[in-house]
Amino acid sequence: MDGNGSLVQTGGNFKQGVKKMLKVSHRNSEGVNDGFFNLDFRQDGLYLTVYPPIGKGRKVRTEEVIEKLTCKMVKNFYKDIVELAVARADKNPVRIAEAQEEVKIDASASIAIAPDKMKAYITFTEPEGGKMLSAEEILNLLNNNGVLYGINKATLETISKYPVFNEMVCVAEGTPPVNGQNGKVEFHFNISKENKPKILEDGRVDFKELNLIESVKKGQVLCTLIPPIKGTNGRNVNGMDVPALDGKPALLPRGKNVEADENGQALIASIDGQVTYIDGKVNVYANYEVPADVDNSTGNIYFVGNVSIRGNVLSGFTVEAGGNIEVWGVVEGAVLKAEGDIILRRGMQGLGKGILLSGGDIVARYIEHSNVEAKNDIKSEAIMHSNVKCGNRLELGGKKGLLVGGTCKVGKEISAKVIGSHMATVTDIEVGVDPTLRERYKSLKGEAVKLEGDIKKAEQAVAILTKMEAAGALTPDKQEMLAKIVRTKVFLSNKLNEIRNEIPLLEAKLQQDDGGKVRVYNCIYPGTKVTIGTSMIFIKETLQYCTLYRDGADIRIGALDR
Repeated sequence: MDGNGSLVQTGGNFKQGVKKMLKVSHRNSEGVNDGFFNLDFRQDGLYLTVYPPIGKGRKVRTEEVIEKLTCKMVKNFYKDIVELAVARADKNPVRIAEAQEEVKIDASASIAIAPDKMKAYITFTEPEGGKMLSAEEILNLLNNNGVLYGINKATLETISKYPVFNEMVCVAEGTPPVNGQNGKVEFHFNISKENKPKILEDGRVDFKELNLIESVKKGQVLCTLIPPIKGTNGRNVNGMDVPALDGKPALLPRGKNVEADENGQALIASIDGQVTYIDGKVNVYANYEVPADVDNSTGNIYFVGNVSIRGNVLSGFTVEAGGNIEVWGVVEGAVLKAEGDIILRRGMQGLGKGILLSGGDIVARYIEHSNVEAKNDIKSEAIMHSNVKCGNRLELGGKKGLLVGGTCKVGKEISAKVIGSHMATVTDIEVGVDPTLRERYKSLKGEAVKLEGDIKKAEQAVAILTKMEAAGALTPDKQEMLAKIVRTKVFLSNKLNEIRNEIPLLEAKLQQDDGGKVRVYNCIYPGTKVTIGTSMIFIKETLQYCTLYRDGADIRIGALDR
């Protein structure tokens, strides 16, 4: 309050408040050695006592004394005596004015608002015999200085009871805005490059299963957009909204062979292939190329498209492709499976465990000690000691044109320069019947026998349980078992009927004469067994330049150009 008892409201900006705080702080921290003064209101007058500083402390200035006198509303003080007392600073009281009543000064306060208007501070000046501001007075002071929001009333109550002078106290805080979150891309495939070997159930690690390739099918969803989240506005101490930043939508990382869905919120593979995430783009490649060998560095390869291997395929590894497989080097005791063609630029040394399985053709320079199966044709220069199945034609050409050892089952025709060897190596060849058809027939016959046995066992169990039911000795568990066995018998009977209907059709196809032939452009040696359809012949002497074909129930040996 002023001399008339009114509240003094002094609102300041934040920088001024900070400067004032720093100034007072400096006096508090280093002012223990500064000079100071006291005013003493006595009956015979007003006395001023000035104390000198200690060491490098700051001296009292005349302006500070006069400012204090003015603030205390001292009348008719002697300025020259004040100046002399300040200059001497001898700790002796000096009478500087006539006797008068002391004016009591209440505490005052200044308000400082941070530049971002998110905080408001109050600084109290110590009262001179007067009273401290109440919480209500402080609240009015804040409102009058534009502080309308975020006021901590508990703090106001505390500082009004237990004031802290000449220090800035935070009494109001705004609510900061919460910025939104940008949209994201959620990937539905592994984009990290960290591929770890597969851990087996027994704790061993399979270093061949590295899963370096991630294959996708046409139409498969590769990634989707997660929409952005809007921000939440804040409010400053002046009660005004503080706008928040809304999240920005993410963009689809569209690369090659991918397309957006109809809503533009997802990427879909437009072809079968390998999916990759490189340089911020999602791509699908129809071909996968191995620049060197298939070994522990690559692991097994499983790919929905074409696979090209520039090096060798080492023993024990597997390559599976939804398209073609092409190998520029040598295939050892490995497994190659392709829904398309398999092309071996050099050949395969299978070591008795190599497998070639093709849904199309197989072309190789040579194949040795391997298991080979192709849905269509097989073409090679030499096939030795291997088990071969071919749905259409087997052609052995080139310099050797050799087929020796093992078994060979071909759907239509075998053409070779040499079959067998002069050492009478056992060579078993069959033509005229699709080998898959014959295997299907054998499989169904065996399955039919097994189903008949299972049905007979089910009928026996039903008979026993039915007798128990008639005798009233069937428990709920046994009743449930009876119902389950009856359902199983019906299922097995239906499956057996399907097999019995298919077996005659297969038998009819196997009896048909499809014109299977074996063409020999040089020699076919003894030790070779030739089966055409249901007819069979053992070669007992070397034959040259001939064609073996079926005539009724017999196998004839005709001219090569037949």
